[in-house]
Amino acid sequence: MRFVGIDLAWSDRNTSAAVALALEGDEGRLTAWEDGLGGDDEVYTFVREAVGEGPGLVAVDAPLLVPNEEGTRPCDLEVSREFRRYEAGGYPANRRRFGGRVRGEELVRSLEGEGFVHSPYIPKRTPVRQVVEVYPHPASVRLFGLERTFKYKARPGRPLEFRLSEFRRYREHLRQLRSPGLCAEEILRMDPEGLRGGALKRYEDLLDALFCAYIGLYCWYWGQDGYQVFGDLETGYVVVPKGGDTHGGT
Repeated sequence: MRFVGIDLAWSDRNTSAAVALALEGDEGRLTAWEDGLGGDDEVYTFVREAVGEGPGLVAVDAPLLVPNEEGTRPCDLEVSREFRRYEAGGYPANRRRFGGRVRGEELVRSLEGEGFVHSPYIPKRTPVRQVVEVYPHPASVRLFGLERTFKYKARPGRPLEFRLSEFRRYREHLRQLRSPGLCAEEILRMDPEGLRGGALKRYEDLLDALFCAYIGLYCWYWGQDGYQVFGDLETGYVVVPKGGDTHGGT
């Protein structure tokens, strides 16, 4: 069973990152990664090569279903209500904001042509070919036991050294994950020190893609007892792990 995580840029003018894990025993082991994927074909090709014709779960950090022309999807409002106090609320997604072209929807259509099913409901430890939408910020709150999300993203007034320290915290929490575990030292031993601009953004995207792959593995490992679905397949949804005693850090 393979697990692919994708940090999908909302526009193909920006790069995306993708990570693939293979289930080995009780952990996900890194098998492939890319941090500079461009157009839709490159993202689709990564998934096809990482999963092949066997079972695989693709977890995407980007809207995969956006029926509303304006405003905000109900699921994003629900996530914001639940996680705003942790500074992990959802981003408003609507078709006008995407210019009418939703990359996540197009990726889903491509994957459906390869036999993947688009559904937020992940069966426990059952071979599937499936694609789901996930969101790392609320997942980090639950799986890492955080009181606030990591502050590694570029924001006005946020010093670079602070961001680098937050990246290192993020990396160490990923290392400590258990039940299932995560073996991805090729990525986790990378140090962001010295990275700037686009290189630092690609590092950020890569860590998020790795976490997305793990979120998919976690939800598959625990089944419906281990995740919560905000929303539905009519109005849009987000899958968030429940967490609990399985996180490795605080």
